[in-house]
Amino acid sequence: MGANSDSEAFRVRANCWSGASRENNVSKAFTKEDDNASDDALVEIPQSSNPNYVTPTGMVALEERLRDTLAKLSELRTRKDDVDTHLPIAVVERDVRYLEGRIKRAILIDPRMQPPGVVAFGAEVDVIDDDGKTQTYVVVGEDEADPGRGLITPYSPLARALIGAVVGDVVVWERPKGPVELEVTAIHFR
Repeated sequence: MGANSDSEAFRVRANCWSGASRENNVSKAFTKEDDNASDDALVEIPQSSNPNYVTPTGMVALEERLRDTLAKLSELRTRKDDVDTHLPIAVVERDVRYLEGRIKRAILIDPRMQPPGVVAFGAEVDVIDDDGKTQTYVVVGEDEADPGRGLITPYSPLARALIGAVVGDVVVWERPKGPVELEVTAIHFR
């Protein structure tokens, strides 16, 4: 191979590396084009369509989550020139927007201001089921909900069955496994 063929081979390889070729047949996978830039955008976390009722405890927790998330964002932005932080920054910025939206939409309800004796938002409700098992549920906002700990949203089937009940009422909780009757034995607001 002569000098000309070596330089010709180098030129062809260089053209391919730069995105140009004799036939201009570079795979689109190896090009950077903005025609689908929105494909790279993070999807926003959807806000619930339900009213955002919160207890004072729930509001404090939301504000703490926002404060922690803003601190994380601040820390990430100190390394904004690091390519590995671009996606994490975008994710945390999205989380900040979500939390700010939740706080902005919050409807603060103090459970102690609810009418006594009737299950409502913020109520701590003791019930007994058909088998004699007792359980306590607290009706809280969506951000506070943790069914495993007995914290239920007012939009859950269980809360919908309980809301409006008084001590002694028997309500029917429509569960996927089948309906369960629950007797309300106590109602507290704290």
